[in-house]
This record gives sequence, C-alpha cells and structure tokens, in this order.
Amino acid sequence: MTASLPLAVTMGEPAGVGGELTLKAWLARKGARPFFAIDDPARLAALAGKLSLAVPVREIAGPAEAAAASGTALPVLRVQLRAPAKAGQPDPANAAATLEAIERATRLAQAGEIAGFATNPIQKKTLQDAGFRHPGHTEFLAELAGGADVAMMLACPELRVVPVTIHLSLADAVRALTPELIVRAGRITAAALKSLFGMERPRLAVAALNPHAGEQGAMGDEESRIIAPAIAILRGEGIEVRGPAPADTLFHPAARATYDAALCMYHDQALIPIKTIDFSGGVNVTLGLPFVRTSPDHGTALDIAGTGRADPASLIAALAMADDMARRRGT
Repeated sequence: MTASLPLAVTMGEPAGVGGELTLKAWLARKGARPFFAIDDPARLAALAGKLSLAVPVREIAGPAEAAAASGTALPVLRVQLRAPAKAGQPDPANAAATLEAIERATRLAQAGEIAGFATNPIQKKTLQDAGFRHPGHTEFLAELAGGADVAMMLACPELRVVPVTIHLSLADAVRALTPELIVRAGRITAAALKSLFGMERPRLAVAALNPHAGEQGAMGDEESRIIAPAIAILRGEGIEVRGPAPADTLFHPAARATYDAALCMYHDQALIPIKTIDFSGGVNVTLGLPFVRTSPDHGTALDIAGTGRADPASLIAALAMADDMARRRGT
C-alpha cells in the first residue's frame, strides 16, 4: 500500500446532482490525491457538454490507470446505465447501476486497490421501488463489509456529530433508544476518533433527549433511565464522556470547544446543528468500516439537477477528508 492509491467516487442517483458534483470536483482538484468516477462515461461526457464544463472524460480499465489519466481528464470506470438519465426524474431502471457503483467501490477498497471512496447521494425511494431493502448507504455498506458494526458521523471543521438512531421517525427513534445503542455508538465513535482523526484521547458529549435534560424527571425519564447508565458504562471503559447535556446548549461555540464529537439521540438532533454551521461543507463518514467511506452531507437535489447550480463543496470536502483518513491508515 502506498499513498499514491487513488480514491473513487460513486455514481449516486444519475438523475440527481452527483454527476455535476463529480465533474466540478475534478476541476477543483489542485494537486489533491487522484480520484476516478465509477459511473457511465457517456453520461458524464454528455453532462459536461450540457453544463459547459471543460472536463474531458477518459474511460479506464481499473484504478491503476487513474493517476496517469487524472492530470488531463476525469478517469471513469464504466458502470452502464440501463436507461437514459433524465435530470430530476429518477428511474428505477437505473437502480441496478447505482448499486453496482457502490458495490464495485467496496470491492476495490476491500482488495486494497483504492485508498477509499466517496459516495454521491442516492435517491432511497427510487432504489426501494426497485427492491433495495436498506434505509440508506450506511446500512448497505455495513452488509457489504460482512456485517460490520457501524455508525454514521457528520463532520465539518467546527463540529462532529453521531446520531445514535438514524433513519427512523421521531416516535420510532424514541422507542428504539436503549443504553446498549448509546454505548455501541460511543465505542465506535471513540475508536474512530483515534484511528481516523488521530486523537489520542477523544472527548465525547452526549445529548439529552428531552428539554432541559428531562428537568429531573419532570419532562421525561429517558435521561436517568437510558442515557445516564450508558454514560456510566462508557466511562467505566476509560472513554472520556460527559452528559446528558441539554441539546439546546450543546452546539454553541464555547460548548463545542469542550468535546470532539457529540452523540445525539435522533437524526435531526444531529443534522440540524451541523447543517446550520456548515451546510455546504459537511461530510458524512461511516465509522466502523474496514475501509474509508465518506459522502457529501446532502441529498440528490433533484430540483436543481442539470441546471449547473450544484455546489461541489461538500463532495470536495468529502474527498479531502477521505484522503486525510487514508493517510492515517497508511494508504
């Protein structure tokens, strides 16, 4: 393994903004680690022409060709679409190609042929209409990695958050919350902060579920019944952790300076603060995988697909973070 291994970028939903993001990320590469797209070369070439982006597209046979090609063209490892991609109009016929790109990236990472990969956003409902049975990327990648115990982190320079429950309704998330889930998320997060972010002694903060951290039981007992016992277990394992802290006071600048990552009890409790702080530059990281995977912290943006208005900042940040993590892993 050498630091010259390339990164890969998956297709994502072909009717969304993923292709545009990939093209713009190549234009912004500026000496960064080479990357290649796992995508349909004809689709990307046509999209570059439509958007007047000066991005030559060159098909490659494998990752080993990416570095040489990337100086003058966007290298693309072919995944064939089953139907023409129409901006803003997802087609379940192309679900197989979307999933094939993710599967190929995973196999290449597992084989040590790439340093890691960034995934463009997928349209979950379209995939599920075609038979996809996972709530999202995180759960699918865990299965592809042999049932790895994973957690989803959202990260930007000012904040890192990990939702303990992810793709559940708020009512279901509250019912699903257990000390075991919190402990699991805390262990995975602490280990990843060491291995992927280079922190010798990571500090975790744990958000309360209820207003005012339950107000000593007046506004709910989940803090004393579920969250506090989990914190005690994590502390007993030598992990530096504090909480449960009221969520409305956990994300201002002075509070953020006291921890390296915050464990949040449900999806929006984690994503609202990070998207408020850095909407364009947030990165989704899957913790616990045996390889590096990052992703833009946004969706397919079907409403602006094909217009040239997509902001590549989050994909560029995802590639930079993947590069940094890969270097810490020695790849």
